[in-house]
Parts: sequence; structure tokens; C-alpha cells
Amino acid sequence: QVQLVESGGGLVQAGGSLRLSCAASGRTFTTYSMGWFRQAPGKEREFVAEISWSSGSTSYADSVKGRFTISRDSAKNTVYLQMTNLKPEDTAVYYCNRNQGDYWGKGTLVTVSS
Repeated sequence: QVQLVESGGGLVQAGGSLRLSCAASGRTFTTYSMGWFRQAPGKEREFVAEISWSSGSTSYADSVKGRFTISRDSAKNTVYLQMTNLKPEDTAVYYCNRNQGDYWGKGTLVTVSS
């Protein structure tokens, strides 16, 4: 079993920044990737970013490229999402997952006011 706990969400004005964290515990030695998804009210969950646990290579959704940065701290089993130049359309519950979805966190709410 793996547990994922997100933190760092909150209310921020447009143009502001937030950093989300996702701490993994349990059988983390089987991790090969970690990712962030988000779900806005009335919309489907969508991919935001992903990072390879071994190589650190990353991928991003076009909507966040250049504004969001995913990173990891292997020693802490934690993945981060640095979000800058936030827009109202970034408002959503942000979820982290492992290995493209074998485990999910419960999410953290990000609200961007205009």
C-alpha cells in the first residue's frame, strides 16, 4: 500500500504563486513516476504534469507549460508542483498520483481569484 497526502493549496490572486507538495509513504520503493492532475468544478479530471522518479524527466500539459514546474525530493518521497502566474482557470482540486494512477491522494483545493 502507498499513501499520498497533498498540501499547499489555498486562495491566491491572479498572477500569484503557490507550491503544492505530495508526500508518499508506504511501499514507495515501487515508484517509477509521480504526477499531478486537477479537476475544476463541473469538468473532468485532467493531466497537469508528471515526473520520472529515476531520471527526473518531466512532461506538462500545454495549458501550464512555462508556468508550472514539477520536481521531486527522492529522500523525502515528496513531489512538488510550483505554480506561478496563476490564472482563474487554474482553479481546481489538485491531485497527485503514482505510477500513472495506481494510487491517488485526496486532493488539495487551489482557488485563483481575478
